Amino acid sequence: MRTAGAVIIGGGVVGSSIAFHLLEDGFKGGVLVVERDPTYARASSRLAMGGIRQQFGTAVNIALVQRSIPFWRSFDERMGGAGDRPRSNFRQRGYLFLVKHDQVPDFERRLKHQQQLGVRVERLGVAEVSRRLPDLALEDIAFGVFGPDDGYANPREVLRGFRAGAERAGASFVEDEVVGITRLGASGRRRVTGVRLRGGESIDSPVIVNAAGAWAARIGEMAGIELPIRPVRQHLFRCALPGRWPYRFPMVIDPTGVHWRHDDGDSGSEEDRIIVARTRHDEPVGENFACDESRWSREFLPPLLARLPRFRDLRVIEGWAGLYEMTPDANPLLGEPPTLAGFFVAAGFSGHGLMMSPAVGKALSEIIREGRATTVDVSPLAVDRFERGAPLEDAATL
Repeated sequence: MRTAGAVIIGGGVVGSSIAFHLLEDGFKGGVLVVERDPTYARASSRLAMGGIRQQFGTAVNIALVQRSIPFWRSFDERMGGAGDRPRSNFRQRGYLFLVKHDQVPDFERRLKHQQQLGVRVERLGVAEVSRRLPDLALEDIAFGVFGPDDGYANPREVLRGFRAGAERAGASFVEDEVVGITRLGASGRRRVTGVRLRGGESIDSPVIVNAAGAWAARIGEMAGIELPIRPVRQHLFRCALPGRWPYRFPMVIDPTGVHWRHDDGDSGSEEDRIIVARTRHDEPVGENFACDESRWSREFLPPLLARLPRFRDLRVIEGWAGLYEMTPDANPLLGEPPTLAGFFVAAGFSGHGLMMSPAVGKALSEIIREGRATTVDVSPLAVDRFERGAPLEDAATL
């Protein structure tokens, strides 16, 4: 039987960030990451839009991204090694929320709260929004809320870089699938002792981290823990702009929910493109990766054209679908459940895992090594909060 100081289930951005931070913080005993698909073909982080924003409605979500921003600024250098440097291309072009008149009270409260918590965010009048993005139709807009420190990164390069950084720090990655979690104790507070892999190997470890993303509930079942995490499909489309656009888009959030950003290549000669997404709140729960291309013309394009008529000549290059790992309050589960010692959860990010992953990695490292997170207090995201009737309400998560 192999032994490890910690076994992390899931080698996406969250699992790899936890592995990296544990080792950087001096964790002893070895870190083993179990990833069933090293191509990451269906990993949520690989299929994501790559947005990074501080504009949330609760202190803990704001802090998780605030603490992550400096990491994103130095990500390529920090995760790079000799002859292998990721190109995450973190672009701090900002997030711009367009606010309709009936949304004014909610956004003014949110803006004030964010500023009180140290977020650099500003209220832009319609004239200023028009000056920055002159093609937008703004007749129904009261103002814009802009966070200049926010932006986006290349999800595939972030994933590649985080895994490479974790491996350079000393983490071992194994291609296999966890099929069982062993525990000790008959009642009350039990303790994990290891995992069993589909390939037949058993690994003895006092620390098991569930970073399995949309599949985290299955891992919870193996440990005897019910996790309210459900996979929900999210559509995205990559489109070619009709010629070189005269300015770069930030992440623009329309009141309809459709949002887009520039899709920057590594050279100025590449085709000018954007990525567009729109969450469908009545999307059925399930592991569905089929891209319904008819949704482009039915649900995406009409609000885009209403907001920016010059988009009529957009050309769809590709569409794809990934999974959000949704919880009932659209916030992650972080930490150790009170009934199972040594079992740690970092899942249920509901579309925000990539942007928070640096600070989440640090928080889980602190919880595992020291018993609590000190860099960011993540106790409002406790694993058992729904059982206690304490969901975290954040109107800015959806």
